[in-house]
Amino acid sequence: MQKIIVFLGPSLDIESATDILPAEYRPPAKRGDLLRAVDDGATVIGLIDGVFHQESAVAHREILAAIRRGVRVVGSSSMGALRAAEMDTLGMVGIGDVYRMYKSGVLESDDEVALVFDPVSGYSLSEPLVNIRYTLRKARDSGVISGVEHDALLAAARSVFYPQRTYARITAAAGETVGDITKERFLAWAGTNACDRKRQDAIEALEYIASLDPE
Repeated sequence: MQKIIVFLGPSLDIESATDILPAEYRPPAKRGDLLRAVDDGATVIGLIDGVFHQESAVAHREILAAIRRGVRVVGSSSMGALRAAEMDTLGMVGIGDVYRMYKSGVLESDDEVALVFDPVSGYSLSEPLVNIRYTLRKARDSGVISGVEHDALLAAARSVFYPQRTYARITAAAGETVGDITKERFLAWAGTNACDRKRQDAIEALEYIASLDPE
């Protein structure tokens, strides 16, 4: 019988996830959690969220051990996208834009998807850089900011330590390279138009798992 275990945190709320895929949902994965999932009978593992700096991250060898034991491992959105880009040639399946950007080399650092979140509510307290990239691109394409202002805000975002990345902090870090009127316009626009690429990729991964035929 198929048993699906998904490691999920701030990328997508559990209620939305369950509507897409009935599964056993566990908190963001740390080292050893995938092997425990295998020992608990998982036949499919969805690795979406995982810890980065606060504890030891999911190891490549435990993913490989799961695959060798016949478990289908799907990665997306956050830690899952990063590990899938590194291990798709060994049998891990990568889903979504973030995975493809890591695979192509557009993204390299794990701080592109890192954020801090409330461990109780799961609510994000900072904005991952990959989402900021999509938001700034959309703002530029919508005429909210210019190409020069896009580049200045992206540089500012990169300069801010990942736990402190918010749109307000980023615009402040841009200093005089972006005018005050533009900053206010961008912040007002981002309040309702910010992109959440990690969420979209998590949804895509769950839909993919839901489409799999039981083996």
